[in-house]
Amino acid sequence: MKTLKDLYKIGAGPSSSHTMGPAKAATLFKTEFPDVEYYEIVLYDSLAKTGRGHRTDRALRQALAPNEVKIIFDTTTKGLPHPNTLDFRAMKQGEMIGSWRVYSVGGGSIQIEGRKDAELQDIYPLTSFTEIAEYCRTNNLRIWQYVEEIEGPSIWNYLSDVWFQMKTSIHQGLSTQGELPGGLHIQRKAYYLLNQRHMDESAETRENRTVCAYAYAVSEQNADNGIIVTAPTCGAAGVVPAVLKYMQEKKGFSDTDILHALATGGIIGNLIKTNASISGAECGCQAEIGSACSMASAALAELVGMGINQIEYAAEVAMEHHLGLTCDPIKGMVQIPCIERNAVAAMRAINALSLANFLADTRKISFDMVIATMYQTGKDMLHHYKETSEGGLAKMYPVDENDKDEDE
Repeated sequence: MKTLKDLYKIGAGPSSSHTMGPAKAATLFKTEFPDVEYYEIVLYDSLAKTGRGHRTDRALRQALAPNEVKIIFDTTTKGLPHPNTLDFRAMKQGEMIGSWRVYSVGGGSIQIEGRKDAELQDIYPLTSFTEIAEYCRTNNLRIWQYVEEIEGPSIWNYLSDVWFQMKTSIHQGLSTQGELPGGLHIQRKAYYLLNQRHMDESAETRENRTVCAYAYAVSEQNADNGIIVTAPTCGAAGVVPAVLKYMQEKKGFSDTDILHALATGGIIGNLIKTNASISGAECGCQAEIGSACSMASAALAELVGMGINQIEYAAEVAMEHHLGLTCDPIKGMVQIPCIERNAVAAMRAINALSLANFLADTRKISFDMVIATMYQTGKDMLHHYKETSEGGLAKMYPVDENDKDEDE
């Protein structure tokens, strides 16, 4: 497995696979082929079908500016190695002087076909939760201590920056009102949720409202092209920060405690990314929101000092009950149902923590098993439900074609 720095990325939304990944590839391609007349880029499958809604074309043009960019949306080619495939071509004097095929594999990570030198090296020798748990038990380590052993003390500086940005994204989202871009005329709701206190509301209602407000805040920042942290993706970026900020405020946990929780949740996300997928285009929203909920549940379990068996159970419960969740964004934008799903998953992470506190010793399903199950479920899922905007809510919602975003 690769470093947690490749899982938690600080960058602009709205999509890690459809904007962050392609923009990263474009920047690298421009560095290798700077002297051109223009660049030609072909987007395939999910990138082609939802690229305009995700603003993939805008991200590519920004990364390759001031050069001319020609973008082709190919929605018909089949049999691609990954649904987020794009071809880059450098053109000069009517000829192609260089080309790359790139796969945007989720979480802002990319793979360049035939270029192993461009990929980060694996640093974690253990690639299953069973192996990591056994190693930690044998050596009397908590999972965050295992992370420090592999990554070195510098990981805490990085995760400190991650935590600072997560809190900043919440603050900015709570401080901003108005309509999100894209033509769906969706009003931001985070500020409203935080401030609509009922004079007689219960502690449970207050918890729900606050956690959901925090999740909405980050997700709305993401939808508005704000800076967020992939956890593990842009579309699921609101879950982990929402539950950690709430618990820190409620229980007074230190920032060091939070960083340990982020490391533990990061291992969960890394295991899913390594052994399955965190790409909605490959496995549906179970790979994004489901993964984020697992990360958040494990992080919470670490935060309250649970044992490794309870941490595993919390992560397993969180993913198991997202199995089969489709990725069906209306108009290809990370808004409906994505923003609301972040809030629901944040609450579910807290529920999974409660179950782990009581029932971990009764579990029958391992976390490794549920990762494999999620991946197989994603492979079996109909193509329409994997970030193509051709099924589910994206198909049923009556979009008014006269409602155009300023960038369309």
